[in-house]
Amino acid sequence: MATLLHDAVMNPAEVVKQRLQMYDSPHRSALSCIRTVWGTEGLGAFYRSYTTQLTMNVPFQSIHFITYEFLQEQINPYRGYNPQSHIISGGLAGALAAAATTPLDVCKTLLNTQENMALNLANVSGRLSGMANAFRTVYQLNGLPGYFKGVQARVIYQMPSTAISWSVYEFFKYFLTKHKLENRTPY
Repeated sequence: MATLLHDAVMNPAEVVKQRLQMYDSPHRSALSCIRTVWGTEGLGAFYRSYTTQLTMNVPFQSIHFITYEFLQEQINPYRGYNPQSHIISGGLAGALAAAATTPLDVCKTLLNTQENMALNLANVSGRLSGMANAFRTVYQLNGLPGYFKGVQARVIYQMPSTAISWSVYEFFKYFLTKHKLENRTPY
């Protein structure tokens, strides 16, 4: 449920971010991008990649959490507060999840940006919609390697992000639990 709600709120922001990042983007600010997309493509443009986003985030989070827990069992079997183990486990879990879900991210980016050059090369007229169409278009343009364009950048981005997230989470869990245990009165 958290992923459903998160993606419903964040998908429009991702559309705006990616359109601003496109080469030779016609948009000069987030607000102008929102106005232009809303005016020319409507509300649906902000959710064109929503199912792809969900399809990517559910396995990403699953792989991420399972890998983190597995690595913690290997590196930190007593589950004590160990910043080094949290950073290593978090970074590796994020890297694996990012690499495994890169094909979905590539398709989501194509749906969000509606990149003219790619659509022209694939003989797509109008707007590209739907995950299946995005997968076909990426394959048509670049074959199997096309699904992994940007995998290194995605892994490099996710490793420190997830390492930091897990280390902060584990710190506060330790701090709050320790504080709670110290202040507990015996029965």
